[in-house]
Amino acid sequence: MNFIHFYDLRKKMNLKTIIALCSSAIFFVSCNKNDETAKPMGQVRLEYPQQTYVKFAKDVPYTFQYSNFGKIIEGRTTNSFNIVYPKMNATIFLTYFPVKSSEDLAIHIKESEKFVQDQTVKASFISPQEFTFPKKRVFGTMFELGGESAINIQFHATDSTNNFLSGSVYFKSQPKPDSLAPAIDYLKADVKKLIETLEWKK
Repeated sequence: MNFIHFYDLRKKMNLKTIIALCSSAIFFVSCNKNDETAKPMGQVRLEYPQQTYVKFAKDVPYTFQYSNFGKIIEGRTTNSFNIVYPKMNATIFLTYFPVKSSEDLAIHIKESEKFVQDQTVKASFISPQEFTFPKKRVFGTMFELGGESAINIQFHATDSTNNFLSGSVYFKSQPKPDSLAPAIDYLKADVKKLIETLEWKK
């Protein structure tokens, strides 16, 4: 009798538990109907703060201005740095080379341009833009790449005698090009500012 009584009691408790859980689930779902839908992993935020530019002042052969929305970290090679944008899942990689001769300069320029040409398989377009600042001895080219290219912006700058700096814009995730456009425009403005304010120390 005791076993049967316990069994009946347990059934009643289980029934009450199920009803309570169902009620909680319904309440939870109804409360979350008005919540924003979670963004898929890898989606880039489309709202960014207005750029405020600060001076890059490391003990290296060059200087420039960059957005305080980015964070400077050291690169893998000497005098090279990365500008990381954590909230955008993006990075501007800066690689520096000392120029040893005119032949050496030609090699660096060729490698930079080849890096761009290697993206033609996935890039829907490649738009080059040359820049020259004779008073500061800054000359080079910026390439914007469309479509599903691994890089979105590539550039190189040099004084033609002593210094060579190349840069590439990467996103950790690769959303659809249309959704990525605002982020690319934002970083393109930062790259242009970097180039316009680039100066050699020697």
